[in-house]
Amino acid sequence: MNTNEIINKLGIKPNDMQTAACKAITEGGHDVVILSPTGTGKTYAYLIPIASMLDALSDELQAVVILPGRELALQSANVLRGMGTGLRTMALYGGRPTMDEHRKLRQERPQIVFATPGRLNDHLDKGNINADDVKFLVIDEFDKMLQMGFQNEMSQIISKLPSEEHRVLLSATDAEEIPSYLRDGFEPLRLDFLPKEQTEEKRVNIYKVESPDKDKLETLARLLVGLGNQSSIVFLNYRDSVERTAQYLKERGFTISMFHGGLDQVQRERSLYLFSNGTANILVCTDLASRGLDIPNIENIIHYHIPEGEDAYIHRVGRTARWDKHGRTFFILSPQETIPEYVSNPSESNASVMITPYDISGTAAPTDAIPQPKMATVYIGKGKKDKISKGDIVGFLCKKGGLKGAEIGRIDVFERYSYAAVPRQKLRQLLKLTRNEKIKGQKTVTEEVSLDF
Repeated sequence: MNTNEIINKLGIKPNDMQTAACKAITEGGHDVVILSPTGTGKTYAYLIPIASMLDALSDELQAVVILPGRELALQSANVLRGMGTGLRTMALYGGRPTMDEHRKLRQERPQIVFATPGRLNDHLDKGNINADDVKFLVIDEFDKMLQMGFQNEMSQIISKLPSEEHRVLLSATDAEEIPSYLRDGFEPLRLDFLPKEQTEEKRVNIYKVESPDKDKLETLARLLVGLGNQSSIVFLNYRDSVERTAQYLKERGFTISMFHGGLDQVQRERSLYLFSNGTANILVCTDLASRGLDIPNIENIIHYHIPEGEDAYIHRVGRTARWDKHGRTFFILSPQETIPEYVSNPSESNASVMITPYDISGTAAPTDAIPQPKMATVYIGKGKKDKISKGDIVGFLCKKGGLKGAEIGRIDVFERYSYAAVPRQKLRQLLKLTRNEKIKGQKTVTEEVSLDF
């Protein structure tokens, strides 16, 4: 499947960065460095050309994509699956037994893997992966790799890929140095699509919300009431602050997901899933969620804590206004706090940025009419092992549950169960109608997926 076939199947019109990346990667002869802001489609930029150059009929691993975190690895693997190229893939990451991954590697025989550095090195050292046919190496968010101190791990991986011929490095920010992940003697082809001025500010409106107290929870709750059921991310700088804020909002009736590095992998995946499919309209998180999570249609970014530097701010704001959309970002300020200078007078811009006061004094008290998300998630107790497809789920929810196809949101079919996003206002009726019903001739269980944490 060539690049044009993949693009037509996706139904997208590549932007300038993606077009240049496809040309540079498919023509070969250079290592390629791609610098482009968040939300511009860098995952497609490297996956489309690389997918077109892999052999879908071979059982050998041919491409390795290295990423700084497990969430980005999982998300990128899902992007490839959604492209419909026929290529087999896996995400490899810590937090689960290596032996389980090894077993699945033998079963799946992936042609491309998305992996965190430590876990990939582990598989290579144990001989769980045959790297003899790996021709492509992609390093996503190489700037974060540098910040996290992965230089040694990356050098070890490169030394274990004897046949690798093409390297692609990607970043949303311009690192002070291009890391030594490039072959000696090769001048990389640098595709720099970073804005010369802060053009993202043109698509993101900035507001400040004054809190009368140092403890800003009440102000946050009032702001969220005023935003209704819009999709919002609340950023804090510390895990315990996330826990405290999430509990406060939950006790007042908000429907939220919580995300930080102290949660186990199952909790983190579940939280992101329920936020991304609209079951929770608020994500309370640390900056762990500021990079690499491509969740569409996030309308508001809320800085409960001021970002710890300009780079953190850029990545937070990059979660909204994806592609050509618009978004809003809110700074909640205690009496002693001010908007950082890098926001009001960006270093790469000749003009100051407009910051608008946002008045919440007329907002209803947070105990009144808490807005709820539009969707809920249902668990259906059948999956791939039962020969169930997404089409079967749609048919079941329409014929047995009384829904219309257009009302159904994201559907995911796993090995032994499935999830489907459905209208929250029709949830109770749906559960009643599908109780003890059959899907594809098989009796199944249908239940609401809880947001408890």
